[in-house]
Amino acid sequence: MTAFDPPQADEINPISRNYLHDEVAHRLRALIQSGDLKPRQRLNEGELADRFGISRTPLREAIKILATEGLLDLLPNRGARVASISEDEIDEMLEVIAGLEAMGSEFACQRATDSELGAIAALHDRMADAYSRRDHLDYFELNRQIHEAIIAASRNTTLRTVYATLSGRVQRARYVAHKTEAQWQDAMDDHERMMDLLRLRDGEGLARLMRAHVLCKKAEIIATFGHAGEGVVDQCQV
Repeated sequence: MTAFDPPQADEINPISRNYLHDEVAHRLRALIQSGDLKPRQRLNEGELADRFGISRTPLREAIKILATEGLLDLLPNRGARVASISEDEIDEMLEVIAGLEAMGSEFACQRATDSELGAIAALHDRMADAYSRRDHLDYFELNRQIHEAIIAASRNTTLRTVYATLSGRVQRARYVAHKTEAQWQDAMDDHERMMDLLRLRDGEGLARLMRAHVLCKKAEIIATFGHAGEGVVDQCQV
């Protein structure tokens, strides 16, 4: 594993809960977002059923759920494969995600409790420690949690639901796209400023920063995860 390899999914244990298809969908989603299942990879239903310790019926129901989320492509009479994302799709999704994060950040500054802001600050401190140790796996996971915690603090269920759907499709690429040391430092600096603006409850300032922070990664994400990276303008100001 290289320094910038994606985090691997947790060990998969047999499932013994009610609503199996929902739990299986959760496990499959994690495998896709972690990179264990890669774009355009065909699903082997037999292997997955054995891995989860289930029959194929709940597995197929879970596959249908992830197909509606855009994470899987159903192939007529040939099962399913992990969906790939075109350059245009990534471009469009990141524009929407940037808008949602900007809006969510502004709402969070208005509506978050002091306890919620403290919890986000604690996540940031842990992420800063991971950065200082160059622990990429912890850093990327905590980074994701911070963005999701800010969205949750917006107190807008519709925004949170739409964000989760779109962010889930580009999550692996967004948080695991290869970075130079300079790019990683820039991202960490952005997060330091985010914490300052959250503490000040400066919604407008945080919204501007969040939008730029997301869009800054566009070229990097497309180069890592999209079909093509040519012609993409790097919007980062370094």
